[in-house]
Amino acid sequence: MISDTLIDAVRNARDIVVFTGAGVSAESGVPTFRDSLTGLWERFDATSLATPDAFRADPALVWGWYEWRRMKVLQAQPNPAHRAIAELARQVPRLTLVSQNVDDLHERAGSIGVIHLHGSLHQPRCFDCGKAPKEPLGVPDEPEAGRRLQPPRCSACGGQLRPGVVWFGESLPSNALNAAFAAAQRCDLLLSVGTSGVVYPAAGIPVQAWESGAVVVHVNPQATCSHGEREYALIGPAGEQLPELVRQAFGSRQLPSQHIAE
Repeated sequence: MISDTLIDAVRNARDIVVFTGAGVSAESGVPTFRDSLTGLWERFDATSLATPDAFRADPALVWGWYEWRRMKVLQAQPNPAHRAIAELARQVPRLTLVSQNVDDLHERAGSIGVIHLHGSLHQPRCFDCGKAPKEPLGVPDEPEAGRRLQPPRCSACGGQLRPGVVWFGESLPSNALNAAFAAAQRCDLLLSVGTSGVVYPAAGIPVQAWESGAVVVHVNPQATCSHGEREYALIGPAGEQLPELVRQAFGSRQLPSQHIAE
């Protein structure tokens, strides 16, 4: 049951931030880092593969694992939560989508200008000079689980390309993080969807929104509120809760003439 007060807050919001985590992608079948690896990968710990040291020690192993992950992402499809976020952006004057996910499911659902805090599986960069290749990665062959694949070479310096994601021990990209905090500070409503909200600095984004006076809504199977005032919990899968929230807030209301996405 979604309260009338929350429905009114969404309907009247002029500037919304949607902050998504791994739970949204998991509903499309994308494994999270908390899931056990399967097949020949099960002898590895995901956290031990996602580090600069692991790449230095065995770049072919790490690149092969990330290409396997990228293949799984490309096989997945956006779910109703992804589509509801894209629809919400069409209903409000301004929406900023900030994601901790490294897939492109938001974009494939129709969202634009997504702020990716943890980078993207589809945008590698050189391990040595940091430059991104001019040509996008193609669709990977279906790599055998556990297979080593030599990384492509950088056209600028000849170094090896690495996955364009944030590894353990690395800082979040400052431009993306600053843009996310700026959006949180100015918004009047923030939806935190499919994220545990415990890993900082990203977990500070909903906190910043609440401290700046925004309504904060947590959408999660185990959603909890920590403040009470101006805070709501929608408990359940994002693919069920978000479409229902958008439906109740807007129904068949005419779309606004202008929409701004960050």
